[in-house]
Amino acid sequence: MAAISVKIINKSANPLPAYATADAAGMDLRASLETAISLQPLERVLVPTGLYIELPSGYEAQIRPRSGLAIKQGLTLLNTPGTIDADYRGEIKIIMVNLSNEPQAIAPGERIAQMIIAPFVQAHLETVELLTDTARGAGGFGHTGKS
Repeated sequence: MAAISVKIINKSANPLPAYATADAAGMDLRASLETAISLQPLERVLVPTGLYIELPSGYEAQIRPRSGLAIKQGLTLLNTPGTIDADYRGEIKIIMVNLSNEPQAIAPGERIAQMIIAPFVQAHLETVELLTDTARGAGGFGHTGKS
C-alpha cells in the first residue's frame, strides 16, 4: 500500500484525522464546533472541521458520509462524494442534511464524515461525429430489467 504526504493545518480542538484500521480507506473528519447544533428534519447545514490541507498535484480528497450516522440518525452528506481539489486551500466544511423525521444533534468533536485521498486523471476531450457501437448501446437506467 503506497502512502503520500499531505500537508495539514489543524485549527480545531480535535485530533488529526486518522485511519481507524490498517486497511481503512477513509479517515474520519470531526465537527469543529463550540456547542452542539441541532438539525431539524430535511434541514441542511455547513459544518466546519477546522482542517486545511495541501494535496499533491494529481490527487483529490473525496468527502463521503459515515454509514453509522446514516443508518442510526438519518444524517448524511449532500454533494456526495464531495471533491477537494489539490489547489484548494480553504477550510474543509461538510454539507450535512437530516433525512430523518426527528431533530438530530451534532456534537463538538463528533465524527461526521470520511475523507479518502485518491489519484485522478484529467481527460482530453476529442470531438467526433460517431461513437463506437456496443452491445449496450444507449441503454440507460434499468435497461437490463434486472434488480
